[in-house]
Amino acid sequence: MNIDKQYPCVAYMETAAKQRIPDFVRDYLYHGISRGVSVRKNVEGLDSVMLMPHYLHDADKPNLRCNFLGRNYNAPFGVAPMGLAGLIWPNMERILAAAAKAHNIPYTLSTVATVSLEEIRQIAGENAWFQLYTPQEPDVRKDLLRRCHEAGYDVVMVTVDVPFKTRRDHDIRNGLSVPPRFDLKTLWQMVTHPHWSLRMLGTGIPQFVNLKPYHEAGQSRNVGRSIRESTKFIEERVGLHITPQIFAELRELWPGKLLVKGVLDPAEAKAYMNLGADGLIVSNHGGRQLDAAPTAVDVLPAIRATVGPTVPIIADGGIRSGLDIARMLALGADFVIMGRPFAFATAALDQQGGEHVMNILKAELQATMGQLGCATLAELPACLHNQCLQN
Repeated sequence: MNIDKQYPCVAYMETAAKQRIPDFVRDYLYHGISRGVSVRKNVEGLDSVMLMPHYLHDADKPNLRCNFLGRNYNAPFGVAPMGLAGLIWPNMERILAAAAKAHNIPYTLSTVATVSLEEIRQIAGENAWFQLYTPQEPDVRKDLLRRCHEAGYDVVMVTVDVPFKTRRDHDIRNGLSVPPRFDLKTLWQMVTHPHWSLRMLGTGIPQFVNLKPYHEAGQSRNVGRSIRESTKFIEERVGLHITPQIFAELRELWPGKLLVKGVLDPAEAKAYMNLGADGLIVSNHGGRQLDAAPTAVDVLPAIRATVGPTVPIIADGGIRSGLDIARMLALGADFVIMGRPFAFATAALDQQGGEHVMNILKAELQATMGQLGCATLAELPACLHNQCLQN
């Protein structure tokens, strides 16, 4: 199979992924919350950003390399944290972590991943970042950060936009759970999606391994009981409002780079920086938390203007191409992360997915910069069309 010809962009991998994963997993991946307004607006907002090409400029060899948070990367994008990645496609975390190391871009592991933070640090090396869903018990969050430090992580992103349990209609209707509930409906979906089912059989039932030490059944030999206890732990004891006091505690506990993920309000962006954050991730959680939340495109210019030119800013939400990466950088971001494109690619192409989509995104970004007349990433903001700024 010539994957370059068959899958020349993310959209083709998205179509293939829909066909290869069961419906209850597909709905979790593709949909957001409520009517899906935020998911749709994330994409539409980026589509509305126009860039002005400068044809008199010499940009025959656009340079994608960047220095971010004190480290050199081969491109200005990375893999966003994805909960339940190992359920979307078995072994996804390992596939993407290895590809990220090969391409020298960051890979971010979720607290609710199905692979341990220690193992991913071994696979991705210095390219591994960790995303923290903050446990309610101080001792648990202290221990998670201790494990990250001892494993060798330097970057931790604290997610602040999951302060309260949500209601996702599609997941409620599908009875999404880990492990999947084996009723007639889900069994039929598994039978009719053999690629997913065979790989799941090979990797085993996914578990929230990073949280196993913190609940009573964590050391149980009963896998089903352990998973149920993990799920209960997440529902009841993970997630809270990150107040200034709690953020100050996390800042004191973590000696490395501390990023804040889920910032949308310019005033809060400035407040987090005053509390000791090392950078911001402008994001509405992929449209999965609040269906009336503004998009990164809506708020990014105002946040940049509020915090100033030197604060590291990552943008997230709706990115599907190298052109979209250029749009976010033009709006004021220094770096971008994305989740769904990497999930689509892995579900479509399994082991080849991470490598293939990273190559595509880099090629698309380079082509966009060449068309715009940008030899470096720093030149992209000058290409933002004035009409976008006015809107």
